[in-house]
Amino acid sequence: MSSVSAAQQATSVLTGYAWLWVPVVLFAALAQTVRNSAQRSLTAELGTLSATLVRFLYGLPFAALFLWLLYVVPDQAPAVPHMSGAYFGWIALGAFFQVAATAALLMAMKERNFAVAITLSKTEVLQVALFGAIFLHELPTAWALFAMVLATVGVFLLSLPPRGQLFSLSAWFSRSAMYGLACGACFAIASIGFRGAALELNAETPWLSGAWGVLFAQAMQSVGLGAWVQFRTERGLAPLMRAWKISMLAGSMGAAASLAWFTAYAMQSAASVRTLGMVEVVFSYIVSRKVFSESFSRPEKIGITLVMIGLVLICLFGN
Repeated sequence: MSSVSAAQQATSVLTGYAWLWVPVVLFAALAQTVRNSAQRSLTAELGTLSATLVRFLYGLPFAALFLWLLYVVPDQAPAVPHMSGAYFGWIALGAFFQVAATAALLMAMKERNFAVAITLSKTEVLQVALFGAIFLHELPTAWALFAMVLATVGVFLLSLPPRGQLFSLSAWFSRSAMYGLACGACFAIASIGFRGAALELNAETPWLSGAWGVLFAQAMQSVGLGAWVQFRTERGLAPLMRAWKISMLAGSMGAAASLAWFTAYAMQSAASVRTLGMVEVVFSYIVSRKVFSESFSRPEKIGITLVMIGLVLICLFGN
């Protein structure tokens, strides 16, 4: 699934969208924040796996609708891009590891050191840069790498575990910590898979690439995870149908976020996209603090400052 030649072709096609990836990623992070809020309210009612399935199953019709509009609205419909076996391989890779990342996070939730797991899962951005260099031969610039490190340190400060776990070697080397690292690695590989698919497809526009990618990925995820929920959980799929109102909100926002992420992957390297995507952490953190009217601690203020500096740097030097 080599995408080196595809990357060179896609670069020439997408030169007109050099800075458009920034607002696209910001929209993706905002839509994902809304989706997470909706999914959170479904978890207690449906269970974690079923609530996870909602984002794919209820998002699939919206992804299909967006793709259909791309072909019927313009006066001259775009050509259907050529889809090779390598393209479907990249999509399947991304779809599988996106679900695997969620599973790793679920397993971390069952352990005592969940806060440590969350902290280590935030190494995703640095792992994206590593896997991007290995599989896609996309090497970040020195400034981009510096921005990634700054943002990652900032997120670490925002998600530090309790003091008792912070200085505990057993906590940092626990099974929960390994789940956290696995979660970050799986999300990183998923990003590389979706970026590789976008480069392999080489569609006329990045949003066309995004629409096709989301449609196929969410179809695979809906079938795979849907079968698991139906046959391996006590209540099956029935509760998802009864909770259709909030599920529609979660699905539509999930589809919007996924379409934006996939579109951004067609414009910019996965490492830069995921680094800027850390703005979601800031969105969620500020919303949480505003809701509960809690003040920021000094490490939290430093963390937000580092994240914001990293995001500004990745916007300036991520190309």
